[in-house]
Amino acid sequence: MTNTARQWANRNYLNRLAEWGIKRFGMMAPIENKPSKPDSVLAALRRSPLVGADLDLSRPRIEGRKVEL
Repeated sequence: MTNTARQWANRNYLNRLAEWGIKRFGMMAPIENKPSKPDSVLAALRRSPLVGADLDLSRPRIEGRKVEL
């Protein structure tokens, strides 16, 4: 697959995600020669400034719309 075809396919995929209301995001991390600890992501989340914040992340249950098939 050429680079142009790959870019075209990726752009189409991202456009479809956008139509569905989905956004794609990525995470970058430094590349090291030593293996990372398995709990490094968990440790990073525990250092977050939101730790201990009283957040209400519950959502109301909404029934879907009726569709005629």
